[in-house]
Amino acid sequence: MTDSYQPKKEVHELEFLYKAGKILSSTTDMARLLDSVLELLASEMGMNRGTVTILHPYAQEIFIDAAYGLDVKEKKRGKYKIGEGITGKVAATGRPMAVPKIQDEPEFLDRTRSRSKLDKSQISFICVPININEEVIGTLSADHVFNENISLDEDVRLLSIVASMIAQTVKARQASEKEKDELKAENIDLKKKLQERYRPENIVGNSKSMQEVYKLIFQVAKSDTTVLIRGESGTGKELVANAIHYESLRSSKPFIKVNCAALPVDLLENELFGHEKGAFTGALTEKKGRFDLADGGSIFLDEVGDFSPQTQVKLLRVIQEREFERLGGMHTIKVNVRIIAATHKNLEQALSEGHFREDLYYRLNVFPIHIPPLCERKADILLLADYFLEKYAHLNHKRMLRISTPAIDMLMSYHWPGNVRELENCIERAVLLSEDGVIHGYHLPPTLQTDRATRTELRGTLKSMKDTIEREIVIEALKRNRGNMTQAALELGTTKRIFSYMAKKQGIDYRRFRG
Repeated sequence: MTDSYQPKKEVHELEFLYKAGKILSSTTDMARLLDSVLELLASEMGMNRGTVTILHPYAQEIFIDAAYGLDVKEKKRGKYKIGEGITGKVAATGRPMAVPKIQDEPEFLDRTRSRSKLDKSQISFICVPININEEVIGTLSADHVFNENISLDEDVRLLSIVASMIAQTVKARQASEKEKDELKAENIDLKKKLQERYRPENIVGNSKSMQEVYKLIFQVAKSDTTVLIRGESGTGKELVANAIHYESLRSSKPFIKVNCAALPVDLLENELFGHEKGAFTGALTEKKGRFDLADGGSIFLDEVGDFSPQTQVKLLRVIQEREFERLGGMHTIKVNVRIIAATHKNLEQALSEGHFREDLYYRLNVFPIHIPPLCERKADILLLADYFLEKYAHLNHKRMLRISTPAIDMLMSYHWPGNVRELENCIERAVLLSEDGVIHGYHLPPTLQTDRATRTELRGTLKSMKDTIEREIVIEALKRNRGNMTQAALELGTTKRIFSYMAKKQGIDYRRFRG
């Protein structure tokens, strides 16, 4: 491509193409790769300046992505519309073009101005398209000193080969990036599915502590391991037991629940194991116990810490041997049942005090799952409240819209000794009391009405009480109208200017309520 340039021998050309191929396969950094190819063209083929342009698909414009012999400003100026100049024409037609002398070609624009101080009668220019699947994605161009004894056809051929190699590399990179994106998307999808498995449909909560519970449920569900669910009353131990059974291989079999605390000691044993006809006065027929009914499935023993010593012995035998006798019975009954137990009691204390058998404790405590109290999972309070709002609105055929800000503050500030069950009762009561589709602070029980929790508590000076009420009115109006100041003002029967003044005085940013 210089004055001394002579058509390269075939061997030299093969060596050049080998070097180009080696560069194109050496790195995943596209910018470095293109720079290296242009440097090779300069050193091996005598190129003075060269560019690789990329087509911007949306702007229908091509710009210089890599360059040799151009400074930063010149490179930045190298932009062409499709069909504009030689480069733009090549991008538009997909056909290479060769210009022996750029001064004789009116369509040569020299947009970069890199040749403005050079003798344009001594510069030849070649530009070839970079195609992928017959679609032009850019161009490769080079210029060198004009030599009337050299045909530019050879340069066009060689640059076209290099452009094809660049295209294949770009195509491979695109395929690789697409595969990475697909794998990334698949990974995200699998994680979501896994999280869904960790979070059974019957349990509401996204807090970190509940995610740990979901993980334990998933890990133990498919086995036949005995599970002991621990936690305060009202935390949802029965829901966890349900999730374990219905995620297990026994999900199509019976799931029998027994609230052990609700039954007197003398009736509990009969309820669990059944009785034979004539076992006691009034036993006119045989009765199957809950373990009988759960055969092949699971049995949930709620409040197992309330078992009497005698019942503890029988339960221990069922766990160890999977067999028992009915009351008044003489023959042994074998059962295939999975035991899921639950308690809110401190079994370790009961153990030390002699109220609970040590061997039974270790048989039950194979896979413990602790359900955190609601006060330790604050992030779930609003999620649960919204769930119960929708549930009881549907059950009571009422249209409920939302929970007001003061009511939310009260829910978040309360310590919830009754846990999720107490929250559910509060929302059910509030839904019944609400007349405007909104749960307000005064709809919640008196136990939640604290100075710290509510803004609507009318205490203090007249001015402070007026400010409190005004603030709540502004916030509620903005919420209903999604931050639209004009609509909020109209709803309250005032002007936008007055409403804006009220919001500013109360330090309320209307933009928070948009969307």
